[in-house]
Amino acid sequence: MKLTLFASIVASVVALESANAEQITLLDANDFVWETTPEGVAFSSLQGDRFAESYQALVKLPAGTISPPHVKSANMYGVMLQGDMIHYVDGENPETAKKIGPGSFYSIPSGLAHISACISTEPCIAYLYQDGAFDFLPVQK
Repeated sequence: MKLTLFASIVASVVALESANAEQITLLDANDFVWETTPEGVAFSSLQGDRFAESYQALVKLPAGTISPPHVKSANMYGVMLQGDMIHYVDGENPETAKKIGPGSFYSIPSGLAHISACISTEPCIAYLYQDGAFDFLPVQK
């Protein structure tokens, strides 16, 4: 994992969000607390309660993970730290989706039905910011 890149990203976002804070928050990679979902996707909270408000977190997807088509109620922004992913609109051909790797940025607008997949042989790790509470609403076909 590109910890230097990650440290720069977190430092920048934390600085913007907490310009009036009275203390500095520093997290070493060993400080991350990972919570794994039944599907095997893990989240480590950096700031905010992801189920109640806007938040920042790390997300780790096992290699080969492919989400079902879904939407989110808030805009999502991410920076890849490890692995290769594709994100594509539901109904598009995944073989033509642009592959992104470490250092790449992505944004997914709220309400857009999409699929996300970790296509590398190693787990995918990304820094996430979402401007509202997290949800994962499967698209009914």
